[in-house]
Amino acid sequence: MNQTNSNGEEQIIDHLSIYMDDPKLSVWHLALLAAILSLGCRQGERKRIKVSRSKLMQLSHINTLPTYHKYFKQLQELGYIKYSPSYHPGYKSEVEINENRLSQEF
Repeated sequence: MNQTNSNGEEQIIDHLSIYMDDPKLSVWHLALLAAILSLGCRQGERKRIKVSRSKLMQLSHINTLPTYHKYFKQLQELGYIKYSPSYHPGYKSEVEINENRLSQEF
């Protein structure tokens, strides 16, 4: 494993540790956040991550659309992510991790 992957994995673990301290987040929120962070690590992105619903559902092991939409929307409402949809089939949507949210106390 090279140094870049190691740093990315440490960042994911650090983010998830902070998220797990928030009592408002369920296992489904955490699964989606882990999927987003995993995609960001693979893309070499820390803030603006290109996503697709199908990939997030696959990585988070969420199998139904209502469950996915419910928890994805709640992450936006809680201020953890900012979602910028792409309405073009050739371009992926983007999720921005709210770094300010990570530094707040719960």
